[in-house]
Amino acid sequence: MLTDITTEEDIKQLVHTFYARVREDNIIGPIFNSRIHDWDTHLQKLCNFWSTLLLYTKTYEGDPMSVHRGMAIDTVHFNTWLSIFNKTIDDLFAGETAQAAKNRAQKISVVMQHVVSRPA
Repeated sequence: MLTDITTEEDIKQLVHTFYARVREDNIIGPIFNSRIHDWDTHLQKLCNFWSTLLLYTKTYEGDPMSVHRGMAIDTVHFNTWLSIFNKTIDDLFAGETAQAAKNRAQKISVVMQHVVSRPA
């Protein structure tokens, strides 16, 4: 039986599983793999990001929108990212926070699509 996302360890499992899948994906994997050279540091930043959003830990510092501005990514990339994210959640967790994670990811995808279409 799946449990909800309640701890930092859950966040770590989510982030590490999700990005392992992203890195192997034929559509978005090459984009991530070409831009991220220090995966350990990047994964920790993403753990902090999701921990802040879902567990309110206030461990994330940064502006994810500006980092992605001007990238050559489109709706197909965002839909792929969201599909992998939702599948990862569904494979690992169930509950209110798991659903909140999927809702947040959907909103992030919409906003990010608007942001990246602007020049850097």
